[in-house]
Amino acid sequence: MAQPEKQRLSPVTLAVDAVLVLAFFAFLYRLVSPHVPSTDPWMILIWGSLCAACMSGVFWLCIQMFRVVLRAQRAANRK
Repeated sequence: MAQPEKQRLSPVTLAVDAVLVLAFFAFLYRLVSPHVPSTDPWMILIWGSLCAACMSGVFWLCIQMFRVVLRAQRAANRK
């Protein structure tokens, strides 16, 4: 029977992911907020944040997929 894999989640990886996603969110908010078709600052804040949050979620998924693929490639090279 195969042994269960070790848990690969650590506080350091969580912190690195959080910093990367927050930096990406800030970058995207600064990028998309001038393109919100409104002059109301609250609408710009809301829609710019919603757009940046959605794209940051996709970025987080990309980070996780990258880690999984990298781990699989390293495991394949060891065998």
